[in-house]
Amino acid sequence: MLTYYSDRHHLHHGKTELIDGLMQPCFEMPQRADNVLARLQAVQLGEVHPPQAFGLVPVLRVHDAGFVQFLSSAWDEWTATGRTHDALPLVWPVRGLRADRIPHDIDGKMGYYAMDAGVPITAGTWTAVQDSADVALSGAHLLHGGARGAFSLCRPPGHHAAAAFMGGYCYLNNAAIAAQYLCDQGAARVAILDVDYHHGNGTQSIFYRRADVLFASIHADPRVEYPSFLGYADETGADQGEGFNHNYPLPHGTGWDTYGAALADAIGKIAAFAPDALVVSLGVDTFEKDPISAFKLRQQDYLRMGEAIGRLRLPSLFVMEGGYAIDDIGINAVNVLSGFESA
Repeated sequence: MLTYYSDRHHLHHGKTELIDGLMQPCFEMPQRADNVLARLQAVQLGEVHPPQAFGLVPVLRVHDAGFVQFLSSAWDEWTATGRTHDALPLVWPVRGLRADRIPHDIDGKMGYYAMDAGVPITAGTWTAVQDSADVALSGAHLLHGGARGAFSLCRPPGHHAAAAFMGGYCYLNNAAIAAQYLCDQGAARVAILDVDYHHGNGTQSIFYRRADVLFASIHADPRVEYPSFLGYADETGADQGEGFNHNYPLPHGTGWDTYGAALADAIGKIAAFAPDALVVSLGVDTFEKDPISAFKLRQQDYLRMGEAIGRLRLPSLFVMEGGYAIDDIGINAVNVLSGFESA
């Protein structure tokens, strides 16, 4: 399986995030992608290539132009105020405040375009974010060319980013950009399977009213877990998209028996949808040792996951999302890919 990867992800390295009521070092760090790359090379899964440059046209097929402009200029606007530390949001347009006015100052913009304080913007964030999208698009382009599978080792991740806001370590929605690209290249139907521990709220919202992109997400119950405000089982799509959105919220402590049953049901729905291609938001923060998650999957379970996906016999693009058990992230992510290859 060919992998796309950009070393320029190192340019995005936030120092702190707000989590558990404290400003703490970011769990989303460059070593995550470095360790996955090292594991790929150790098991010789396949060649690793740099991404092609696609520009902003495919990004703007998914994301609001004002939001993209904000991402591209945020660091310059932040440092123009004399600040050189990471940029983080200060205020959000919650219920009762106006959301129809975009502030002129960078502090207001940061809150307007963010859902949380887990998205620090640094001097190199925009470059890394652009390359991450290109990594996803390069994988989608390979699938369009006839490949059975590809791996886009994206960093930063993307599935919490919606059309017009960032959040949860995510800035541009790599999986959504890849899925839309496949549609634009002629795919009549595309499925997205999100196996990250956290619900892919951004991806769901982007395709919620569409019938040509099916979204299925297996994740922790949002009543007790991030992102809290999306990911419930009764969210099944709207308008033309009714019936094409499937959420599987699972309780803390979920192991393979429960997870595997949800995965089998999601795979059944994907098979019935009969898509031309599958995009997998590959988060491995479902691992039993993940520091910010509460599922109990083990290393061998990721082989099972990959095998189950492989049995769909669909052209499949794996897009890297979460996973914060640094010592194990490479093994777990590559196990999914190896399982897929062996199916």
